[in-house]
Amino acid sequence: MRVFTLFALFPIPLLASPIGEVICAPTAQMQTRLIQHMGSERTATGVRGPDEVMEVWTDAQGDWTMVVRYASGTSCIVAMGAHWEGARDPA
Repeated sequence: MRVFTLFALFPIPLLASPIGEVICAPTAQMQTRLIQHMGSERTATGVRGPDEVMEVWTDAQGDWTMVVRYASGTSCIVAMGAHWEGARDPA
């Protein structure tokens, strides 16, 4: 059901890729949708290359969305899932 919600929130063409369907939008629009419509917040980031940053967005129910933010000003949702748990200290 969450993927259906994304299609309604992002009226943009979908691109086929080996990992499934990727949803892209201007970064500001993507962040607004993730925050306001999906109730998510950015909980992790990591540099993937000189022009790409990986972001993980999560909500209170444990749903997560992985986004690639490009230096060009576009962001793409590349994966989604449920039951997100933050890393635990192995102590």
